[in-house]
Amino acid sequence: MVATVTIENLTVSQCLFDFIENEALPDTSISSSHFWQQFSSIIHDLSPENKQLLLKRDALQASIDNYHQDNKPLEFSHYKKFLADINYLVPQVDDFSINTSNVDNELALMAGPQLVVPIMNARFALNAVNARWGSLYDALYGTDVISHENGAQPGKTYNPIRGKKVIAFAKDYLDQAIPLLNGNHSQAISYHLTEQQLMVSLDNGQQSPLKDPSAFIGFSGSINKPDSMMFTHNGLHLNLLFSDESAIGKEDAAGLSDVVLESALTTIMDCEDSVAAVDGEDKVVAYRNWLGLMTGKLTAELNKNGKKITRTMNNDLSVQTLTGDTVTLKGRSLMFVRNVGHLMTNNAIVDNQGNEVPEGILDAMITSLIALHDLKGNSAFSNSSEGSIYIVKPKMHGPEEVAFANTLFSRVETALSLPQNTVKMGIMDEERRTSVNLKNCIFAAKDRVVFINTGFLDRTGDEIHTSMMAGPMARKADIKLTPWIGAYEDNNVDVGLACGFSQKAQIGKGMWPIPDQMANMIATKINHVEAGANTAWVPSPTAATLHALHYHRVNVFELQKQLAKRKPANIDDILTIPLAEHTNWTEQEISDELDNNCQGILGYVVRWIDDGVGCSKVPDINNVGLMEDRATLRISSQHIANWLTHNICTIAQVQASLEKMAAIVDKQNASDSSYQAMSNDFSNSIAFKAAAALIFSGVEQPNGYTEPLLHQYRLEKKRQLS
Repeated sequence: MVATVTIENLTVSQCLFDFIENEALPDTSISSSHFWQQFSSIIHDLSPENKQLLLKRDALQASIDNYHQDNKPLEFSHYKKFLADINYLVPQVDDFSINTSNVDNELALMAGPQLVVPIMNARFALNAVNARWGSLYDALYGTDVISHENGAQPGKTYNPIRGKKVIAFAKDYLDQAIPLLNGNHSQAISYHLTEQQLMVSLDNGQQSPLKDPSAFIGFSGSINKPDSMMFTHNGLHLNLLFSDESAIGKEDAAGLSDVVLESALTTIMDCEDSVAAVDGEDKVVAYRNWLGLMTGKLTAELNKNGKKITRTMNNDLSVQTLTGDTVTLKGRSLMFVRNVGHLMTNNAIVDNQGNEVPEGILDAMITSLIALHDLKGNSAFSNSSEGSIYIVKPKMHGPEEVAFANTLFSRVETALSLPQNTVKMGIMDEERRTSVNLKNCIFAAKDRVVFINTGFLDRTGDEIHTSMMAGPMARKADIKLTPWIGAYEDNNVDVGLACGFSQKAQIGKGMWPIPDQMANMIATKINHVEAGANTAWVPSPTAATLHALHYHRVNVFELQKQLAKRKPANIDDILTIPLAEHTNWTEQEISDELDNNCQGILGYVVRWIDDGVGCSKVPDINNVGLMEDRATLRISSQHIANWLTHNICTIAQVQASLEKMAAIVDKQNASDSSYQAMSNDFSNSIAFKAAAALIFSGVEQPNGYTEPLLHQYRLEKKRQLS
């Protein structure tokens, strides 16, 4: 039996109550009695509205299901009118520009990578917040961006052949970002400072200033022998390090030992899709790490090269200008916290009617309370220089739900004695009803919105579930080729620019999912920048450093001026359902599709249920490691549910695929001594039962979400383990 405390008509898990009382509230100037009275008032006032919004989702889905069952084949103009008649499509608001104020430069005036990290893992969270700066040499040397050909393979000791390739790549990059007036960086034998400017001596006897002298910011160390030189390009900073002592610096004619890039400008500390938080105990882990980040006291112990080290948050960087002034640059990513959406409840707090409290209300109040420590200067490390709290709000369906989140944030601000619109909102454009009403959604939060971001994976899951009864969907790989996706991605940028986001707020794009394929990322993720996004998600600090190169190649804000003039994306394309053009697939093609889906589901779910890991690198059916969270699970489970609904496959075929793939997933995890195999005993494997339920009960799941079943089975597993 979980210990609880009763206060202000709420029953609170003892562990959560103790955390708030003893850790979160002290030094915030908020009294315990005021906090709980206000929290209880918000819960009791807003929970009914939260429930009504979810009932509306269900009612709309039922209407759409009935429509598709009664109207085959689909006639598009009739279908679009139907969506407007049921208020799924709403009349568009008049033109406007967002009014958000007190936005940090990292969101408004800078363009660069964004990390998303599970906040329940302190080491990952610290790695991410410290990923503001990253070594380009290390990122190149340790990844496939530099080929292994001609003796350049990495090994246990430094390979100078590989090192030369790294240095050549980096100096080519410097020629693009901070070009010299004459010659190039590979010719440099000395970087030296005069009282007026930086000069570079070349191996041909010439000297050259920078093509743009204003790109030089300052230096550290002695003006006669600097340790570093800081530059800026396209709003991003890069730092050249010099050392005669390092192995690389000794070999470099100019003593250049590394190129350090400003990398992850922002990080989303995630309480949602990448974590498995199902009760008060789990929520406290998440909240405690957020508190550690807001107070600057979060640490993590780890072993590196046989030595135990303690990881902490990085300090800011300071350089001296040639005029003697000091310039200080942030040493850490600007942090968002991603709350959960409107759907889930959590038993961490139960109201006086015995109902679990909506988890989104829980997160809004507690993560904002914790962020007061940053606003009040209770940390040696400032997060927001503008006195703002940044919350990403996911999985909202349409403008009414955004308006509800806006009301919730407003109530939290009042409760915590904060000025209105201190809490800024990031809107995930990852549900179909939000995509087709995006302008209205932004309008509903126009005074606090700082971010819109496309979430292709969740958006595809919702696409399948919304049109579940319309017919069989195309194969998963073919869905990516259908018209709605390009229109959806373009529409997000078009609407954001039309609403005045450029140089006021972020327009973002989604994740690169293959952390071991950085050469592929370098080649393709430039597309996100060229699409007009001033941020995009990456899976690691190394990926952030490499993706930063793209923002030096493209001046996003100049590009946005051009994109704002183009013809906007067509809403009709976004509403085009990705149905299969034909269903005469071979048995092998159907089997392959099922195996691909089932393997991905099982590989992710077994970690979620058995280990409480919400985000991990899961090997796919071809043993390629993919970063997976609940969004990928939503697509795969809904896709099979759709095929079952339309008799493309049978229950027996799916069951056979699940059992076959469980054995493969077990084999992929065989080296993990703590792993619990599924294929030894299907009937008693909670993880296997959870994976099967996600498919066979997929049609009934609200909007196709996986959270209700995952939480149910994870709680069962925790009871088994206790």
